[in-house]
Formats: sequence, structure tokens, C-alpha cells
Amino acid sequence: MTSEQQRVVVIGGGLAGLRLAQRLGAGPAVGVTVLGEEPHVPYNRVLLAEILAGRYAPEVAALPDPGPALRRGVRAVRIDRATRTVHCDDGSTERYDALVLATGSNAVLPPLRGLFEPGGLAGAAAASPGDRELPDGVHAFRTMDDCVALSAAVAAGPGVRAVVIGGGLLGVSAARALAERGAQVVLAQQGERLMERQLDAEASALLHAHLTALGIEIHTECRVRGLSTSPGASPGTGSGRRVTGVELADGYRLDADLVVLACGVRPRTGLARAAGLTVHTGVVVDDSLRTDDPRIHAIGDCAEHAGRVYGLAGAALEQADFLAALLTATLPAATLPADSLPAGVLPAATLPAGGEAAAPAPGYTGTRALTRLTLAAGGTGPLDLAAFGETTPLPGDDVVRLSDATRRTYRKVVVRGDRLVGGVLLGELSSVGALARSWEDEEVLTDLFHLLTDDGGS
Repeated sequence: MTSEQQRVVVIGGGLAGLRLAQRLGAGPAVGVTVLGEEPHVPYNRVLLAEILAGRYAPEVAALPDPGPALRRGVRAVRIDRATRTVHCDDGSTERYDALVLATGSNAVLPPLRGLFEPGGLAGAAAASPGDRELPDGVHAFRTMDDCVALSAAVAAGPGVRAVVIGGGLLGVSAARALAERGAQVVLAQQGERLMERQLDAEASALLHAHLTALGIEIHTECRVRGLSTSPGASPGTGSGRRVTGVELADGYRLDADLVVLACGVRPRTGLARAAGLTVHTGVVVDDSLRTDDPRIHAIGDCAEHAGRVYGLAGAALEQADFLAALLTATLPAATLPADSLPAGVLPAATLPAGGEAAAPAPGYTGTRALTRLTLAAGGTGPLDLAAFGETTPLPGDDVVRLSDATRRTYRKVVVRGDRLVGGVLLGELSSVGALARSWEDEEVLTDLFHLLTDDGGS
């Protein structure tokens, strides 16, 4: 790195961090270093369920090689804001002109009795799965290591008894992947319906029926109290205990060879908090994706903008693209390619020592996120679903539903005034593209029925 280069250090080698490095790496006036904690080749977390299901090999999920910019297997342990230095677990340091936190999130480990040895730390929900030894057979579902371990466990023999705890998007994905691999799957959901954050009651019922057709046993309004374990573990594991069952609050016990914890994720904010940055649920950022230190930004699952943490790939990519344009705008104008800046951003002077970066106009205003999932074929064929925006109507909103029991399709949209604000679609998704575009662009609706029909997506 030459003395003229702006030094950008990115903590996190996931989708957001690598997208940012890719966007910044083309210019000669910026030097990028990405600190990636995992030793693996970087991968797309979105594809883990497909890998677990056996549809894809792990290498299919590989992200584009960032080259020497990525330091794999290196964990940042401390940020020194006074000297603008990141300290790493291998004793090395990285100086920065701009620092980007793309630390992602950890799987939530619920405070279940028997999850950890007696005398271990309480409040397991805040922990990382790597912090302590889980009983053999108990896995989170967040990383490639989790996916590989689950694949090996379910391949041990036919009819493995698997209990998935959590009926959100992650739990549903894990349950159907395990069922495809031949496991006997039980899905335990504390809420009253599956994917309650994205789906309404009717859509959730269709999803419930589809998963049941795949052979998955589903328990809703079901609180898990603890795990049953026995001494002993598989060779090469260090917990000394193996899971044998899941205990429910009503006293019922589910036998289990395998337990998957799919109870959500929590932003990784430890570094930011220790550095004195403002943290609520995530690392708080403004419309420039900037923390309260003007030289430190945050993007992806760890970032909280306008009170919201997205936890979705689409938002992470959009934030990375926006921040790349912002950081590029602080470089000398002579180094800027003509198409590198978003509308309204003018080239600014190099970031002054102790000063603030020039903010784009307009700033980041949030991401309109669409959730999409394809479930495998059961006795009645595959099921696709999509949800976007506000799927629960407010007083005064109009709701339009189209349902076809024969074709197993369901479409619902929420209209506020003359604009589309949200929708849920199951089964036939040919119209999802047109609906999503109308929602994203906040178009005035002129022919809603056309948008809802198959032809609307053509």
C-alpha cells in the first residue's frame, strides 16, 4: 500500500464485507484489507440450506475470490480509535483511514436447561456457539461448519431423529433440508404459527400443510424447556455429553439424535461496544452508515439504521454498494471513474485527518427487503413463497386476497391509499416481480388486478 492510498480496513469476511471490498478494490487510490475470522473460502450463507439438503456441493456457495485483500482465519480483538488501529488475535495490527464493521451476527442459543454443563455461564442467548461446548448432536445453523456437521450427522444412517427448535425462516429451511436427507424431523415453534414475522395465518397454514406432506411433524405454541443428555460423545468431540431428547414445558419429551437450534440471530456488536461506539440492538449508524466516530462505519447484519436491523442479504449488499460509493467520493477526483458515484454525489477532497467524510445526497434511506423461499417437492409438489413490506394491514388499509385451493396458490396484498405497501404470495410467483417493483418504486396503482394475475409478472 502506498502512502497516497486511503487505508480501508473491513472487519468481517462475509457477504457485506466482501461486496464492499470488491467495489472498492478496482481503484488505485484505496487499499483494502478484510479481516475474515473463518478459515474457509468465503461463502454465501444464503445457500447453506441448499447445501444441507444435498442440492449443492459446498463449493457452489463460494463467493468471488477477493485475493490478497482478505486475511482468512484472523479475528479482530480490539479497536484503538485514538491511533486508528485494529488489533488482531495473531498479534498483528492494521492501521486505517476508514474502518468498516461488517461483523455479522451470531446464532441465538436459547437458555435451555441441559444446553451447557451445570456451573456454566447463564444467559446462553447472548453467546456464540463457539464460546462453549454444546452437547454432541446439538448444532446451531449459521455457519459452513454448522452445515458440514449437520450433513455428517444426518448421513450417519437412515431415520435419524432430528428436532428443529424454531419455526421462523431459518427453522423452516433447516427442517425441510433435513427431511430431504431422510431424517425424521420434528419442528417445534413457540409462536402460534410458522414464519409469523413474514406470513399471515392463511399463508402460514398452507406452509404448515406443505411441510406436513414432507413428513415433518410440527408443534406450534410449543415451548422447549430443556435437553436430555447422556454421558459420552462421538469420537473427536469434547463435550463429554450426547443429546438424547428435547423436553417440552408441558412435560412431553421428544426423542432426538440431532437437535438444531434455529432461534434467530443476534448482531455481533462486542468490538463496537468495547470501542465506545453507540450500540442498541446493532451498531447504530446514520444515513451515511456512519457510527458516532466519523471514521467508522457499519454495514450488514451488525448495523442498525433508523432503529432497524435487517439481517437479510439484500440489505447487506445494498449497504455495501452505498458505502463503497461514499468512500470512493472522498478520494481525489482524478481517481474516480465516471460511473462510480450514485446520483447526487459529487467528488470531495480526501478525508481530512480527524474530519468527516462527505455524505451522499440523498443518504441511505433503508432497504425494501423481499423474503423468498423455495421448498422441496412433497406429495403435492414444490412450494414457493415470497413476502415483502407490511403484510399486516393498519386500520384504513385495503386488503386484496386471491386464493386457489386446487392449485394451492395464495396471494394477498396490502394497499394504503393508492400505493402497495406489502404482500404475501405462495405457490405461483409469476406476479411477484411486478408486485415487488411497484412496491419498491412506490408507484401509484392503476390496475392492481393485472399485477396480481399471472400476466402481471410477464
